[in-house]
Order: sequence, then structure tokens, then C-alpha cells
Amino acid sequence: MAQHYYVVSWDQLHRDSKALAWRLNTMSPFRGIVAITRGGLIPAAIIARELECRLIETVSIVTYDEEERGEPRITKPPSAAGDGTGFLIIDDLVDTGTTARQVRALLPNAHFATVYAKPAGKMLVDTFITEVSQDTWILFPWDTEPQFVAPIARKV
Repeated sequence: MAQHYYVVSWDQLHRDSKALAWRLNTMSPFRGIVAITRGGLIPAAIIARELECRLIETVSIVTYDEEERGEPRITKPPSAAGDGTGFLIIDDLVDTGTTARQVRALLPNAHFATVYAKPAGKMLVDTFITEVSQDTWILFPWDTEPQFVAPIARKV
């Protein structure tokens, strides 16, 4: 179980994804984007719009069951991306690097970018926007619903 939780709203995810697009724009044009499902789908759509990139491929790797990490399984390879030359890989987060290593092996020549990065995995990506601590679980907007939360002082 994570020690800390960091809640990301739809607005924040959009701003952070657009900030990532700003950084990546200096490196474009890219032939296409490979979105790592499922977390990379929304950031990839935002970045594809901002970079005016129309070719979007996906790679599906299952690593988590809820908050428990397991052995990675590739359930859909990114066939259209070849070895990654000219492609941009997008994911929401690099955590321990397990997924990143798998995707790097499939697409060794692609540029790898994530919105968020943890210390154990950040060296595996080429570009990211925000670093969070390793003991933080990011709650993305597709995983949460708005509700009351007690003040931090009450949780001690």
C-alpha cells in the first residue's frame, strides 16, 4: 500500500500533458505516437492534438492489479511502429520502470515521454514533466470520483 496519495484532476492532467507537448514540440515532427494503454491514452490524445500528429498506435502491457504489481504481460504489441524510429511513446507515469523496460525493448529507437515520473523509473524516459516520490500513488481522474476528504490534521 502507498504511503501517500496524489490526486490529479482532469484540468491538471490536461495542463501537464500540454506542458509535455510544449517540450516535445521542439523535437517534432514525429511520424506517430504510441500510447501505452490505458494510462497513456488521454495524455497521448492531448499531445497528438498539440503536435498535430494523426498516426496513433497503442501498446498494451498489463503490470498492475489494483495497487499490486505483477509480472508484465504484453497483450497488444505496437505493430505499426516498427523499431520506434520517428515515433513518440507516451505514458501517464513511469514508476519502477517495469513497463518502460518492456516498451523500450519493443521500440528501442522511439522517444519516450511521460507526464509524471518516479525516481526508480525516470532514467528510462527521455522527457517528463513532474517528478513525484516513489512512495506516492497517483490517483488519476479516471480512477476517482469527487468526494469529501477529512483535513490532513485529522489523519495524524
